[in-house]
Amino acid sequence: MQLDPVRCLPDDGCAGILIGRVWRPGVGPSVAALRDGGVFDITRAAPTVAGLLNEADPVALAKSAAGERIGDVSEILGNSAAAARDPARPRFLAPIDLQAVKAAGVTFVRSLLERVVEEQSRGDPARAAAVRESLAAVIGGDLSAVKPGSAEAARLKEALQKRGMWSQYLEVGIGPDVEIFTKCPPMASVGTGADIGLHPRSVWNNPEPEIVLAINAAGDIVGASLGNDVNLRDFEGRSALLLGKAKDNNGSSAIGPFLRLFDATFSLDDVRRAEVALEVRGPEGYVLNGNSSLSMISRDPAEIVGQAIGDTHQYPDGLVLFLGTMFAPIEDRDRPGEGFTHKLGDIVTIASAKLGALVNRVGRSDEIERWEFGALALMRNLAGRGLV
Repeated sequence: MQLDPVRCLPDDGCAGILIGRVWRPGVGPSVAALRDGGVFDITRAAPTVAGLLNEADPVALAKSAAGERIGDVSEILGNSAAAARDPARPRFLAPIDLQAVKAAGVTFVRSLLERVVEEQSRGDPARAAAVRESLAAVIGGDLSAVKPGSAEAARLKEALQKRGMWSQYLEVGIGPDVEIFTKCPPMASVGTGADIGLHPRSVWNNPEPEIVLAINAAGDIVGASLGNDVNLRDFEGRSALLLGKAKDNNGSSAIGPFLRLFDATFSLDDVRRAEVALEVRGPEGYVLNGNSSLSMISRDPAEIVGQAIGDTHQYPDGLVLFLGTMFAPIEDRDRPGEGFTHKLGDIVTIASAKLGALVNRVGRSDEIERWEFGALALMRNLAGRGLV
C-alpha cells in the first residue's frame, strides 16, 4: 500500500483548505489542517470537524487557527497503513466525526441497471449475465436521457409495469424520490490506509467509488471528500430489506483522505465536473480499473442534498452524503458470467484530481480492527483535554 503526498494529496497540493483528523497517541483524535509546512493540530480552535463546518466561516477559521505542528504529511500518511502502523506515532483517521453518514443510491443509470440485475438474479452471481441480457432487451434505449420524476419517466414506468419489469430500483432511479439511506453511525467511518470490511458470508461484493459531500446543519454544502461505499451485492440482491446488512458492517464506510472545504480553489461546480477513478489490485496480480464521471449523475448534487436535509430531516451536527456511483463492475474475475467480487487483500484506490486518493485494503468485518471509539469516547476525551 503506497501512501505518500504525491499519490494522496490533490493535484494542487495544499493550495486549498484541507481538513483531516489525526489520532495522536497519548492525546486522542485531533482536528488538523494540512498546509505546505506540515500537519497542524487546530483542535483548540475547532474541537470537532462537525463544529468547524457549522461555524459561520469555516474557511476563515481553518486559515486563521495557528495550531500545533504535529508532523509532515508524508510521515503521518506513511504511518496510516493498517499493515505497517506504529501505534506510538500519529496516523490519519476519517476526516469527519459527529456528522450523520448518509448515502444516495442508484443515482447513475449504469449502477441503476446493475441494482435491477441483482434484484432479478436474487443475489446469485451465476444468474447475473442472463438477467443483464434480458433486461437490456426489454428496456432498450438510453435511460440516461430520462429525467427522474418527469412525465417521460412516468410513462416508462407504466410501460414497464405492464410488462412485469418494474423494479424498486427503477422507482428510485427515475421516480421523483431519490433513495437516501444511513450508511453507518457517526464516528464509524474509517480513513485512508485502514482496512475496509466485508461481511464474512458475502461471496459477491464490490467497491463503490464516490464523492462525499459535507453539509452543515443549515443544509449548506461546505466541502467534499472521497468515499468507498463498500457494497454486498448478494445480500442486497436477495432482498432490499437487507440493505442495512449489505451496507453497514465494520469497516464498510471509508472516507478520506481529507475533507476539502469550498473556497476560491474548489467549489460545487468542481464536484459536478469531477472524474473519480478506481483501481483494485489483487493479491494474485489481478488489476481492475474503472471510473465514475459526476457529469453523468441523474440528479444534480444540490437536488440530492435538498432531499436529504430540510423541513422533514434535520441534522444538528450536519451530515455527509455519498453521492452514488456509476461504477458497477461486470468483468469476470474468476468464473465466466459471475463478474467481479473482492478477494481478501485487495488494495482499493479511489482518486480524483482535486480530492486526492483514498487507499484501503480489503479484509473481513469480523477480523479487521474493531470500532470501539464512538461519540461518547470522543466527548470524554475532549472534556479531559479541557476542550468542551
